[in-house]
Amino acid sequence: VRVSAKAVYSKYSIEPASPIDFGAMIKGTRKTQTFVLENKGMLSFKFHIRQAPEDASSLESKSSKQGELAPLATKRSAGRKSSSSTQGHLNLGMFTVSPCSGSISPWGQQKITVECLAGQEGTCEEQLFIDIMGR
Repeated sequence: VRVSAKAVYSKYSIEPASPIDFGAMIKGTRKTQTFVLENKGMLSFKFHIRQAPEDASSLESKSSKQGELAPLATKRSAGRKSSSSTQGHLNLGMFTVSPCSGSISPWGQQKITVECLAGQEGTCEEQLFIDIMGR
């Protein structure tokens, strides 16, 4: 009986790379930008986009070393806004990200939409992470 296996890990790319910058917007207007998460490996993987924790700077340096989390976009507000995730959307301050989770088959890709609704006057920044399961 012949038995064989090939050990691999998940490979992915994010295009365009971070940051996503909406620039100056008129209060009350909307802008949408997209990026593509692409599976460049031989295995399917699941992803989940979430808000960066309070200590994001320490996690970001840790992720660079261990490949645990991929930083996505930086958009932080003066006061920390609460986030909510419903029906595949992540609402975070002036931003809505969709889909915020899913599965990508080998050589497949997922288009992710980030919408900004310029509500309050001033700069709004949030930092998001893309968690690739099973990497």
